[in-house]
Amino acid sequence: MKKSLFLLLCVLFVVATGACKRKKYTEVVEVPLPSVEENLTLGSPEDVKAESGTFEIVEMPFKYDALAPKLDAQTMEIHYSRQYLTYTNNLNKALKESESDNTPIEDLLKKLDLSNSNLRNNLGGYYNHSLYFEILTPKGGGAPADTLASAINRDFGSFDEFKSQFKDAANKQFGSGWAWLVVDPSGKLQITNTQNQDNPLMPRSEISGTPILGIDLWEHAYYLNYQNNRKKYIENFFKLINWKKVEENFENAISK
Repeated sequence: MKKSLFLLLCVLFVVATGACKRKKYTEVVEVPLPSVEENLTLGSPEDVKAESGTFEIVEMPFKYDALAPKLDAQTMEIHYSRQYLTYTNNLNKALKESESDNTPIEDLLKKLDLSNSNLRNNLGGYYNHSLYFEILTPKGGGAPADTLASAINRDFGSFDEFKSQFKDAANKQFGSGWAWLVVDPSGKLQITNTQNQDNPLMPRSEISGTPILGIDLWEHAYYLNYQNNRKKYIENFFKLINWKKVEENFENAISK
């Protein structure tokens, strides 16, 4: 009798265990995967035009996906066709309202009333992004040559030391802003930072000078690609620099 009861309990245990396993299995819900980025429809930088005004956006001579994987296509499209375009349109509108739309942009920056936040943000946003997009290229990287290379060796000791100091300045920038390589009024190269859309041409800058190279440290410039890994974005930025354009900027700055 006891043996039969024991066998019956064993059978019931096995059946119950199996039922529980089956019930657990059937309750699993499959979660659909998010759509892949390849299905994203991108526009063309050639189609991006500013509204009528004094300043136009700089032309991007490559497609949005040309800098991938260092900068993804979606980031480039949002940054160029929305962020940069908005600053350009807002600046042109602000200049018309202030009747100063015929003043050269560097003069506007140097004489800027910093209390005019609308003009300050849009003027800086336009100038900074114009420089940024001009010094990016799919075939970038390497090192500068000629007079710029000599100036970097003179003022920083070596190109590697310059890179180290620039990356350090960019990584230490707290919050949104920029890191810059500038030619100061004496013709010396210096590295500096600015908050938000300010730049070293504006009054009361910690280090004044003409920017020849700048990295955008706002999250919209890198977050889709790198999330919070700003350090990797800064590292890869050096692989996208058009040093010929930076050299041109340097020549223009020292000739003034």
